[in-house]
Amino acid sequence: MKSFKADYIFPVCADPIKNGVVTIDDSGKIISVSDPHLSDTANDHIEQLEGIICPGFVNAHCHLELSHLKDKISLGGGLINFIKEIQALRASDTAEIIAAAEKANQEMYENGIVAVGDISNNSVTAPLKAKSKIYYHTFVETFGFLPERAQEVFDKALAVLGEFKPQPCSITPHAAYSVSKELFKLIKKYSDTNPNLTSIHNQECDDENKFYRYRTGGFVDLYAHLGIDINYFKSQARNSLQSIVPLLTNKQDILLVHNTCTNLKDIYFIKRFDRKMHFCFCPGANMYIEKKLPKVELFVDQGFNIALGTDSLASNTKLCILNEMRILQDKFPSLSTARLVEWGTLNGAKFLGIDSEKGTIEPGKTPGLNLITGLDGLKITSDTKVKRLV
Repeated sequence: MKSFKADYIFPVCADPIKNGVVTIDDSGKIISVSDPHLSDTANDHIEQLEGIICPGFVNAHCHLELSHLKDKISLGGGLINFIKEIQALRASDTAEIIAAAEKANQEMYENGIVAVGDISNNSVTAPLKAKSKIYYHTFVETFGFLPERAQEVFDKALAVLGEFKPQPCSITPHAAYSVSKELFKLIKKYSDTNPNLTSIHNQECDDENKFYRYRTGGFVDLYAHLGIDINYFKSQARNSLQSIVPLLTNKQDILLVHNTCTNLKDIYFIKRFDRKMHFCFCPGANMYIEKKLPKVELFVDQGFNIALGTDSLASNTKLCILNEMRILQDKFPSLSTARLVEWGTLNGAKFLGIDSEKGTIEPGKTPGLNLITGLDGLKITSDTKVKRLV
């Protein structure tokens, strides 16, 4: 057994414990977590540490297969230009893609990430994930805005899904602006009868809502640029999220990712429907692409599970949940470190369905342990770092 004592233990499932002690066995399983005055662990067996000990981080949204695009996409060019650049650059030598993905996987491990919800368009990362020390749930992503291609796109996704099994995996729509109503319906039908977590890019820029409300804006130009005829699509007179919620299953958990332009009406609209919605913020990517953050204060205390993600190295400088927490707390000082730790640990684990093992420091669990140092009191600063203990 090994014991660690820190300024604070953040179990997440309970209040922070000042000068707390957490004890683990050789496999990383939590044996106990307690106030040192109540602990019967001998002091000479306790490793004394400065900072906060918290559970391993859960990265609820990533694109491992895009890691080879690090530093290749223009900074702050907006989502439409980002999509164009991704389309032009994503094809590469398979060996290069795998090597970059392996490096990114190691980066996440060293940054204390124990589980990842990862978006994939092919199975190139399947062998890497199978041997990784990190838990992965792969979301096989579908693109197809032309109704006549819906079945073809869905069948291809099923084939990719088969290449990831028996790893945790599911089929998911990419975004409202890239998935036809017919394809949404096929995914819903599948989700109604099969275990199938869903993760959707949601309202990442103003143009997405303009496209759905008025059939104007950058996405009309994007489809023209791609040579795709979308004359069939009619304006919906409401935001994209409100337009697609009825097309989503009520049998599975659904993660709405980014939410940069989600407003209070959208949030209230969701509440009218029987849907198992979660939200995920990826502030590093939002700043990289749009130079804009979601109105996070609108989501707090609304009753939704909120998780954190890094997005990909195509849209971020690093794969580090602590850095996402730092960006949010800098912009929204009212967000306590304790709340952000919950978003970056337990809430992601809840969405992925692994909270019986990850997300909190409780006896019997194997959540991983991170040491957070360089805090100002309990506030995250530019000097704050994370070190993986287990």
